[in-house]
Amino acid sequence: MLVLRKGQFEEIVHHARKALPNEACGLLAGQLADDKRVVEKVYLLTNVDNSPVHFSMDPKEQFHAIKDIRSNGWVLLGNFHSHPESPSRPSDEDKRLAFDPVASYLILSLMHQDHPVLKSFRIQDREVSEEKIVFA
Repeated sequence: MLVLRKGQFEEIVHHARKALPNEACGLLAGQLADDKRVVEKVYLLTNVDNSPVHFSMDPKEQFHAIKDIRSNGWVLLGNFHSHPESPSRPSDEDKRLAFDPVASYLILSLMHQDHPVLKSFRIQDREVSEEKIVFA
């Protein structure tokens, strides 16, 4: 289960809308507490691909985010990206590029602009299982 504050959700949505028509991306950091993954900070990163169907995170921004995560004693919980015109489910490319079986992979669909849909997934060997998101 992933615990996300409403303000963090709004931050992700705002970042994704600003990136349109391209995909937006970022990292999630926080704490592990029993079966909960509690998000403490959302890192809004640049999609260097500038593409509506791909994303690659800016390596320098990733490096600075990881340094900040470590300095705060948090762990990297996962990442997020947006799907500007498709549902919030992993694409074949998303599955192929999901190398960390313990990471949470969040996908925000902006298919319906006034109703963004955020879902979280765990992906291992291209097998996908949805992870519950609890909004705190």
